[in-house]
Amino acid sequence: MKIPRRTFLRTAGISLALPWLDALAGDPKRASSSTAPRRMICICAPLGLHPDNFFPQQTGRDYAPSPYLEILNEFRDDMTVVSGLAHAGMGSGFAHQASASFLTGVPGAGRPGFRNAISLDQFAAEHIGTQTRFPSLALSGEGSGGLSWTRTGALIPADNSPSKVFARLFLEGRADEVQEQMRRLEDGRSILDDVSVQAKTMRSGLGSEDRDKLDEYLTSVRELEERMVADESWAKKPKPKVDAKPPTDIPNAADLIGRTRLLFDLTHLAFQTDSTRLITIMLAGSTFAPPIAGVSLGHHDLSHHGKDPGKLGQLKIVEVETMKTVRDLLAKLRQSKEDRSTLLDRTTVFLGSNLGDGSSHSTRNLPVLLAGGGFRHGQHLPFDPQSPPPLCNLFVSMLQRLGIEAGKFGTSTGTLTGLDAKA
Repeated sequence: MKIPRRTFLRTAGISLALPWLDALAGDPKRASSSTAPRRMICICAPLGLHPDNFFPQQTGRDYAPSPYLEILNEFRDDMTVVSGLAHAGMGSGFAHQASASFLTGVPGAGRPGFRNAISLDQFAAEHIGTQTRFPSLALSGEGSGGLSWTRTGALIPADNSPSKVFARLFLEGRADEVQEQMRRLEDGRSILDDVSVQAKTMRSGLGSEDRDKLDEYLTSVRELEERMVADESWAKKPKPKVDAKPPTDIPNAADLIGRTRLLFDLTHLAFQTDSTRLITIMLAGSTFAPPIAGVSLGHHDLSHHGKDPGKLGQLKIVEVETMKTVRDLLAKLRQSKEDRSTLLDRTTVFLGSNLGDGSSHSTRNLPVLLAGGGFRHGQHLPFDPQSPPPLCNLFVSMLQRLGIEAGKFGTSTGTLTGLDAKA
């Protein structure tokens, strides 16, 4: 069947948007709003964390903290460090591109023909996303490349302007702006109706495999319509009020620490007001020297240190400052009370990287830090880096802690052995 180019472009343009909204479409029957809310933030350090400074030498609960974990020592009982994990099918030749699979686990990122799948956060959003005004937030410290992917494997552009995200979360629009948003929702439904008619007309001339794909598309259309109705109800509700001042964006791309702090502060506010329960953050990795005392080279250059002592020393300075921002985020979450618990108890904080070693481009033995979320923490959980379980096993454990009955995600073979939830 020959499809006119104009029709193909119009349909493809709309279908690219569909998975983003479809991923926001959840089934409210799957989770009760009366249960205690659980949240998740996934953070990727795209240039890695130097393993000698991150992983402790001892395993179990009596490990001596590494230089980076020493910074987080006050949260020792609230976190678990995991060594040895990796995603299957990743190689050093496409190590940086492996960030595309950080939350999906799909093998072969960067290779010709690679097709991604749904990311961990968007899978969770399908189940619990309708419980909040924003089903999820995709944030970035640099550029629009992020960690979130739709069910059809399309990248969801990340927001890198904290001021604009703050405005979306907390600033009320004028009456005419709210009305305009309502009109856009109505227009969107009309567009979807048109696409559905076109798609059904095309179906008769397609092969069985293409018909299956088209049926999946039409199902997405129906789910999207349900999501848009929910969006309309949220548009009529007032946004939460916060005492915090709107953040000022940092134009200097090299200021990775300043940008990270803004994103973490925004994360805390979003969770504190229950504006969303799912956030992903791609940290910055600029090629320019960050404004940090004792650092004269760009973060990217330092991560590819080649074991040069001078570069390793500067890299440690940069990564120590990064770990301090993580410490401060954990502190804010722990200080924020929710009923008889804290935000940290109810928020799974996952910090990791697509790189096990930035200098060698290794994708083995990825740095993994898990904090909060109601797990039994306080340990270094080791696995054999030569034959580790899939990192996706950790993702299944994280999903289940969100109250989602998931037995599998990506390449998983089960939950992560040795990581248990509190009673």
